[in-house]
Amino acid sequence: MIMLHSTNRNAPKVNFKEAILKGQAPDKGLYMLDEIPTLNDEEVFSFRDLELPQIAYNVLSKIIGDLIPKKQLESIINRALNFEIPIRHVSNYDYMMYIDQGPTCSFKDVGARTLARLMEYFLEVENKDVIIITATSGDTGGAVAQAFYEMNRIKVIVLYPKNEVSNLQRKQMTTLGKNVTAIGISGKFDDCQRFAKMAFADKDLEHFNLTSANSINFGRLLPQTLYYFLGYSRVTEDLGEKVIFSVPSGNFGNLVGGLIAFRMGLPVKKFISAVNENDEFPRYVRSGKYQKVEPSKNCLSSAMNVGHPSNLARLIEMYGGQIDETGMVHKDPDLERIRNDIYAISVTDEDTKKAIKDFYKEYAKIIEPHGAVGWTALQAYRKESLTDRGTKSITIETAHPAKFPEAIISLLNITPELPQALEIIVRKNEFPNPVEINAYDDFKKYLQANY
Repeated sequence: MIMLHSTNRNAPKVNFKEAILKGQAPDKGLYMLDEIPTLNDEEVFSFRDLELPQIAYNVLSKIIGDLIPKKQLESIINRALNFEIPIRHVSNYDYMMYIDQGPTCSFKDVGARTLARLMEYFLEVENKDVIIITATSGDTGGAVAQAFYEMNRIKVIVLYPKNEVSNLQRKQMTTLGKNVTAIGISGKFDDCQRFAKMAFADKDLEHFNLTSANSINFGRLLPQTLYYFLGYSRVTEDLGEKVIFSVPSGNFGNLVGGLIAFRMGLPVKKFISAVNENDEFPRYVRSGKYQKVEPSKNCLSSAMNVGHPSNLARLIEMYGGQIDETGMVHKDPDLERIRNDIYAISVTDEDTKKAIKDFYKEYAKIIEPHGAVGWTALQAYRKESLTDRGTKSITIETAHPAKFPEAIISLLNITPELPQALEIIVRKNEFPNPVEINAYDDFKKYLQANY
């Protein structure tokens, strides 16, 4: 059985089940695998002949082991991953992977739906109830709310920056009710994330059985390895062929999922970490000095408005370093290896807007702001790298354009067509914000008074 440890290295090791139910480690670190199991080139190449649920079983079972019997794990995967992930050719060697076909039209559906069903299984085994607190900069909240909606053993509290999400993103969180409560706070995503982490470590709240469902939780992050294996299997032709992934990056769960897939044996030439104007990671990779963006900048690609990504703790540990939840680097990672594996670049809002317009003009297809950041970063890398011009690339499109109608209308004078899942949300009434939260003490008092 593979065990997991805290990135802060000051908490007992746990198995996969315990890591999922705890969410964050008690020392405020994030759980990470003691060892990453590997697949050989032939196994990875064989995924060409498999559908996503079969790929998922082959990958996840290597880590979950016998904690979940085969039939139950297959059932969990089939119920969670019951939607398509199209990979479409754009031009020359470049492809786009559309992870926006799930029930909330966001790539977060892959991780949230898988985590929800894994957690539901483990809670039944343990005969326990939990309260999930999840912080969101936009898409995570809706995906988590929908994934855990009406689950009997689980209550969900979503914290979001009320002035920095789109109307549709907000309504995906605020129209459900029942076991889901969405609270818009007067602040930034980083404030939401800080309140959640403080609650997990608060001794006064231990009896609530609090846990997380954003990428703090390893069970939310791990399924994100799956679409890297899927995308790779659909564009490659030769055993061991390498690809480039351009990854829109906010809290860095998406990129770390790809890096875990890479360590498991996925042949990757380069990861492109594409961030918006919250550029703490590209600056760190260039200079070796880490400095948070405080407060985070409000950009068009709102789900990436993160000034201090939680998952840097995992990423930096994967390269031999250590950083804590406050942004203090305790041990420098191997920056040369990071630079070898990852091309990190910041994309301005102006360049994002230009990419949306140029992409539509050239390919007659609407690209949303986060995907536009990834596409822009890929073009920058293509210009810089002479040796990789014949290497295939996959850019990850993380959300449906209809979730950002104001931006699309203003730039293209086109109203993106609403998928049916979003049409239903638009017509629903919202539950009003239950409390005004400006500080952690406000949130703590709300929890103690209502749960």
